[in-house]
Amino acid sequence: MIPMVDLKGQYQTLKEEIEQGFQETLQNTSFILGPNVQAFEKEAADYLQVKHAVSCASGTDALHLALLAAGIGEGDEVITTSFTFIATAEAICYVGAIPVYVDIKPDTFNIDPDKIEAAITDKTKAILPVHLFGQPADMDAILALAEKHNLLVIEDCAQSFGADINGRMTGSIGLAGCHSFFPSKNLGCYGDGGMVTTNDDEIAEQLRMLRNHGSKVRYYHDIVGYNSRLDELQAVILRAKLKRLPIYNKERRRAAHTYSRLLAEVVTPPKEDGIGTHVYHQYTLLSDQRDAIMQKLQDNNIGCAIYYPVPLHQQKVFADICKKVSLPVTEAVASRCMSLPIYPELTDEMVTQVTDVIKSAV
Repeated sequence: MIPMVDLKGQYQTLKEEIEQGFQETLQNTSFILGPNVQAFEKEAADYLQVKHAVSCASGTDALHLALLAAGIGEGDEVITTSFTFIATAEAICYVGAIPVYVDIKPDTFNIDPDKIEAAITDKTKAILPVHLFGQPADMDAILALAEKHNLLVIEDCAQSFGADINGRMTGSIGLAGCHSFFPSKNLGCYGDGGMVTTNDDEIAEQLRMLRNHGSKVRYYHDIVGYNSRLDELQAVILRAKLKRLPIYNKERRRAAHTYSRLLAEVVTPPKEDGIGTHVYHQYTLLSDQRDAIMQKLQDNNIGCAIYYPVPLHQQKVFADICKKVSLPVTEAVASRCMSLPIYPELTDEMVTQVTDVIKSAV
């Protein structure tokens, strides 16, 4: 069996270090915003080349808190992509704002900067690009539009930890970057976890209060906040993995490039557009024979998945605000996309096994 992601194999290589960290945490009983959380925030900030890294309970919370800290609120419009996990749009709705969807580029699946300007109104306050599947969005074009129209830019980096654009890490380019540490992510813990990165001191101060009941000093509360703190035990795991992340991402790229070389003549592999370094949180291809390929893979105990079968503008939850929304590229991609197993421990032999099955299907 070749699963979509194999966390067991990776854990075996980290087991001793993680379990030692657990034992130290259990003995010192510093469970909430303890030394490992503080150390992880500093290490992550250094890695991503930002002034501040503020951890929280999930990637969804990271988006929510970043929007609140940026002052996005009731009736504001936030331009984003429909081809993403729903958390991107949920967070916009949490603050009372309205997601405005624009189409994607057909090759990278990221938001198309050429489609953004037509969606800007006097209610637009921010652009929220998603670095989908680990491929950085065209941030230079997005930032130029934002500057022209006096808009904020908040990055959804849930799938792109470690990706960069000419040396600038995703999450360090906009006003804030929102990260997820869901277990299957490039940098994942063993539960939920998230983080917001920023170079803005005021935003960072707001984030630290928002994640901790609106408090700077215990039992003194300046604003209405939330209980959204990264767990100390999860920080132990993340610290162990962060050291190895460059190797993990390099191995993901190796596996992805092997897939693309072997599949180039039978499907449309993902494209690296040269704008940034793709870190392949998912390896997502396009094929008119998707159903046949997936059935063949499942018959051979090989994992596969569709990210995402229904774009957000076609979801029931957004039916009222998206009645007249048509995103032809997004809809075409959603009807043809599928993802293959991808993780650092995936060997070239395993990749060949997967591609042989796909070739037999088509």
